[in-house]
Amino acid sequence: MILITGAAGFIGSNFVNLLYELDHETKIVILDKLTYAGNIKNLENLLDHKNITFHELDICDHQALRNIFEKYKPSKVINFAAESHVDRSITSPSAFIDTNIIGTYTLLEVSKSFYEKLESNKKSEFRFLHVSTDEVFGSLKKNESKFTEENQFKPNSPYAASKASSDHLCRAYFKTYNLPVLISNCSNNYGPYQYPEKLIPLCIKNAMNNKKIPIYGDGLQIRDWLYVKDHCEAIKLILDTGRVGQTYNVGGNNEITNIDIVMMICEILDKNAPSSTIDSYKNLIEYVDDRKGHDRRYAVDSSKIMTELGWRPSVDFKKGLEYTIEWYLKTNNWYI
Repeated sequence: MILITGAAGFIGSNFVNLLYELDHETKIVILDKLTYAGNIKNLENLLDHKNITFHELDICDHQALRNIFEKYKPSKVINFAAESHVDRSITSPSAFIDTNIIGTYTLLEVSKSFYEKLESNKKSEFRFLHVSTDEVFGSLKKNESKFTEENQFKPNSPYAASKASSDHLCRAYFKTYNLPVLISNCSNNYGPYQYPEKLIPLCIKNAMNNKKIPIYGDGLQIRDWLYVKDHCEAIKLILDTGRVGQTYNVGGNNEITNIDIVMMICEILDKNAPSSTIDSYKNLIEYVDDRKGHDRRYAVDSSKIMTELGWRPSVDFKKGLEYTIEWYLKTNNWYI
């Protein structure tokens, strides 16, 4: 029995779909608060399956979580639940404190109480996997080495700070209470089901609606891009074979500037869905004032998960981007 929080969100829903692809008989309890970014449509093809159960639930609700644990008795817990949009964290940080810190704390507390009552053989099976971000490490200079798991946390946005806090809490529950915790820190994900406030789906959506495509500052901020299914496969591997108490960086090894990403998207759209009103979607690009505290570069070193667990990203970035754009074009009713 696997309990998955934030399962109607972007990465969570992709992970649930992957689990189902791998084994239709896996028993899954999925929880989601269904905020603006949690879309039940992401899971609609699975909700009638006898081994999949959905509950609309806020992970800050201690009693509701206790009831879920007592009823389903999970052997694995994966925490995807998070507020994750940096811009929103700058204008309204309180939701990030609530979900990312208080919510993670509540989930850890309930998991700890449940774990302490388990028999020895059940304890050896139990795992708590917390899914986090490379943004906890702060910003890299252009020629600086990639983040490793040993880098000091230097978060620069309320979002990053809230995720860093949740990572610290998870580590503390492992060290203090011996809760079998694992942590993953991933680079920027892209792929189907991503809410269109993030760069890639926002660019696609705006282009298809003939709206301006905003580029912060000079557009030369660098991100490491990871296809969401590659990330989900890494999470499954960490859950199954990762060493308890360890943190694993998961990156795509695709460092690209924001403006280059947008240019690539426009070129693919020009070829596959040309506009009838403008020569190129590139004409919609508009440079805007930079985001407050905007980190210049993220890049993670994935050597540890590659060496220890044998994971490798398998999706070529251009092919993954083409598939992502194709998915959004086919499912435009999902995000408009």
